[in-house]
Amino acid sequence: MNNSFIHETYKALFSRWGEQHWWPAQSRIEMIIGAILTQNTAWKNVEKALDNLKQHQVLTIQSLKETPVEKLTEWIRPAGYFNQKSTYLKTMAETLSDRFNGSLDLLFSLQTDSLRKELLSWKGIGPETADSILLYAAKRPVFVVDSYTKRFLIRHHCCSSKTTYNSIAQLFKDSLPKDVQLYNEYHALIVRLGKEHCRTKPSCIDCPLKPFL
Repeated sequence: MNNSFIHETYKALFSRWGEQHWWPAQSRIEMIIGAILTQNTAWKNVEKALDNLKQHQVLTIQSLKETPVEKLTEWIRPAGYFNQKSTYLKTMAETLSDRFNGSLDLLFSLQTDSLRKELLSWKGIGPETADSILLYAAKRPVFVVDSYTKRFLIRHHCCSSKTTYNSIAQLFKDSLPKDVQLYNEYHALIVRLGKEHCRTKPSCIDCPLKPFL
């Protein structure tokens, strides 16, 4: 992969679709919850689960900690894998409460490398979820790699199915300025690309990246 391809891809996507105003959330804790819930499911399902949590006023660290896991499981059911994800949310809330006095400010006072290591130590938090939290909630310049990212890069012969998450993320970081807003926008545009064109069965007609094939 060369730097020019990364730059030209961004320009083509942004020229077609403009700003995406992502991540859709009203608070940092909502972003974190959304990042956990969106694992292996479509965002529309996450929105239903978040609406349930909002309706029951369970969008704070304390309320998550105090809510019985059975209730959380019921409310986040639309997001799928609800038994696992309810445990992840409870563990997250308990960790924040016990180790960081329930304060995201205290958590986010950690340096980026230490913060990423901390997040990855939480139950159910992998690299993509950790980096989503870092970028969108903590405003750190880390590039989020999701399945859409790897799919379009493979199809443009920029990586293989065996290329690791960290290798792909590093390629983007080496090719772009360290800029939170840029990484935010680029990731959001890739998500849109994946939904509209670079699906499991590709729809290349009128794709903004068709000229690069």
